Amino acid sequence: MTSREAPRDWAEWHRPYDDPASPLSGRLRRVQAHLEALLDRQPPGPVQVISLCAGQGRDVIGVLEHHPRRADVRARLVELDPRNVEHARQAAAGLDAVEVLAADAGLADAYAGAVPAQIVLACGIFGNITDADISATVAALPGLCAPGAGVIWTRHTRPPDLTPAIRSWFAAAGFAEESYEAPAATRQGIGRHRLAGPPAALKPGERLFTFTGFDPQAGPPGPA
Repeated sequence: MTSREAPRDWAEWHRPYDDPASPLSGRLRRVQAHLEALLDRQPPGPVQVISLCAGQGRDVIGVLEHHPRRADVRARLVELDPRNVEHARQAAAGLDAVEVLAADAGLADAYAGAVPAQIVLACGIFGNITDADISATVAALPGLCAPGAGVIWTRHTRPPDLTPAIRSWFAAAGFAEESYEAPAATRQGIGRHRLAGPPAALKPGERLFTFTGFDPQAGPPGPA
């Protein structure tokens, strides 16, 4: 984002989800399908899920509302925009094990007590941070993951398409690619990776990324 661009209203950004034919809704359905697949293969016992920049939590909450493993899941959704936080908390009202944390998802401290996780979602982030921060975030993901954890991520495919580089960064960080798709209707690359290498320790105080267009000190922007 440049200084001449209007700040984005991140609550308003979610409005296309109300249209089932929108590209955003199409992406949501694919992310939910990957999340369901990861939940289906989890062994018996507790399952920890974390979502970075969770927005209104529609991906995780929409799956847990009906998934047979919902009672096993402990989920932490990290979101900074207070309107999105409130929306997610209302949507998760019937899911006692879903925590919606109002915090900066770019700070490792937001995940203390919720890692290592068996499932990590990094959706809607990589199009809103710098290329260097994407690379650094992928490199830091083993610090959020349990052995063999699954990671779901998204990134738009508009030129210059960065998704090939992102996939290579996952490989360098010790992840094996399980799925990658770029449906033309969504204009989004959607990847799912499994941690094949060793997990890492979470580094307290580490900054993973800075979300562009949102100043944690100033609060959420007004309507764009």
